[in-house]
Amino acid sequence: MCGICGIYNFDGAPADRSLLGRMTTAMAHRGPDGAGEFMSSEVGFGHRRLSIIDVAGGGQPIANEDGSVQTVYNGEIYNYVELREELQKQGHIFRTQSDTEVIVHGYEQWGVDCVSRFNGIFAFALWDANLRRLFIARDHLGVKPLYYVELGKKLLFGSEIKALLTDPDCPREVDLKSLGQLFTLRYVASPDTMFDRIKKLPPGHFMIANADGFQVKRFWNWTPQINHDISEDEAVEKYRWLVEDAVRLQMRSDVPVGLFLSSGIDSSALLALMNKYGGNPVHTFTIGFEYGEKTNETDDARDIAKMFGADHSEMMIGPKDYQDYYQRYLLDLEEPVGNESAAAFYFVSLLAAKKVKVALTGQGADEPWAGYPRHMGAKLSSYYSRLPTFLTERMLTPVVSRFAKDERLRRGVLSLSETEPLQRFVKVYSFYSSEQKERLYQPWLKNQLSSDGVEAHRALSRLYGDVEGIDPLSQMLYIDTRANLPDDLLMVGDKTSMANSLEARVPFLDHRLVEFIETLPPSLKVKGFKQKYLHKKAVEKWLPKEMIYKKKKGFANPVDQWLRGRMRGYIDECLMSDRSAVRKYFDAGYIKELVGQHEAGEQRNLRHIYLLLSFELWHRTFIKN
Repeated sequence: MCGICGIYNFDGAPADRSLLGRMTTAMAHRGPDGAGEFMSSEVGFGHRRLSIIDVAGGGQPIANEDGSVQTVYNGEIYNYVELREELQKQGHIFRTQSDTEVIVHGYEQWGVDCVSRFNGIFAFALWDANLRRLFIARDHLGVKPLYYVELGKKLLFGSEIKALLTDPDCPREVDLKSLGQLFTLRYVASPDTMFDRIKKLPPGHFMIANADGFQVKRFWNWTPQINHDISEDEAVEKYRWLVEDAVRLQMRSDVPVGLFLSSGIDSSALLALMNKYGGNPVHTFTIGFEYGEKTNETDDARDIAKMFGADHSEMMIGPKDYQDYYQRYLLDLEEPVGNESAAAFYFVSLLAAKKVKVALTGQGADEPWAGYPRHMGAKLSSYYSRLPTFLTERMLTPVVSRFAKDERLRRGVLSLSETEPLQRFVKVYSFYSSEQKERLYQPWLKNQLSSDGVEAHRALSRLYGDVEGIDPLSQMLYIDTRANLPDDLLMVGDKTSMANSLEARVPFLDHRLVEFIETLPPSLKVKGFKQKYLHKKAVEKWLPKEMIYKKKKGFANPVDQWLRGRMRGYIDECLMSDRSAVRKYFDAGYIKELVGQHEAGEQRNLRHIYLLLSFELWHRTFIKN
């Protein structure tokens, strides 16, 4: 786990060593254990290292035998042991024990197709001096970030946007199209960012750059074909084997590996398997929240840790901790998101980094397995469409629109009446309805953006095109796994963990696991009203049934209560002061109305307010007024 950056000049001009140094320094938190660089005429690579594999000998950049191929890399190739043996049989000579060197020799052996052989989380850059070309790639599911910007005849790339912004030529302007995505999806989908001209390399893609320019291509071309013939028992056994193998591979490390532990079944199942494959007690980490007694997971997590003999640590977080962290929150994230739980990942990473450099997380089991309420709605959409119109559009929809306080219920019901599948998905995600955006946007912004989510629809259309012919639930799970996960939850997980110099690994997102799950029929994911059905049945092998089927708490926090109480003045200062950036884009009177409705308990506008707060903090951090 590291930070990488680089410069490539299309016209062959020498790369700017001073700029490369600034870019590398901007990511020092990602790699406090060392730094390195490679310079060769038109290309320059920078690297910050967090030592995990081959601590003594794995410094980067790493080259092939004659130095004609150079690479810098962020992440882990979990199957590097097997690939190394295969490459050695082909005559390749290794000088280190690191997984990084597998990338170099893998490229020599298989060319750009090497990425399809890697099982891991990775973002790397490789320079081929013989072909005078730059090759950069990002892992299948986008666990590791990689940003780039084209500035005339110069291409910059890096693990973080902060590295790119050290170049004074890099613009610091809001991309309005992305603003439309943000206030619909609650995140900005790849390849866009909130910064004009700065892009994300999409998950499962690579870029080739040479003197003629650059091309971005997709290497993970998997699209699901549903296997209706597989039996439940067959599916359970294969899934168990894949999960165990993913954990076995991701336990590979030359430093201790810990676990973010909640009271849920996903992280608990990982603990059971880590206990099986590790030789020492697993370090586990849980956080709780002041005034969050109803949703705190600390007591349950402590019991689970004790059950498996883990070395357990926990920490309580209060509103002051949140408010203090918000001073640097968006400096860490670099992209605003409407995710009120995002900051919590920073604190559990802060706790874990005191004892370990690597931690597994249970993230990624909900999206492929249909673990969210919206997934139940997607399954029910086909039944809803059969109900008579007088019941749905003349009675149910108006009543829910007018009287329902819960925004999730409102958007869930309103989306069901949408007949066009992708537009229905867009409405499911958007807690700002079209009517609300009409009131929120300043007049000049209304002339630039649609209120019905056109920008989001366009952003997701490439993914929807992959699965247009299958059932609505499978469509939504496919899109969630490739958009919501990498561009919101995984981005947050990477940035907040790396802000603490900690590597976060996600066994449930081994791409082999995801591919298998996506072949399963919807009835094995949602059975009746039981979500994550086969996943839960599979983990019965590792966990007591009463633990598996108890009511889920989720990674909740009492931020709602804090915003109404001890953080209320902070919200006013951020969103309603004369210096607030949101006033340029949004109607101040409507923002005040949203906050007032929420405080009075008339509507649950937590997520609306939090998204505005996230955008405000991002704008203050990065954009010149």
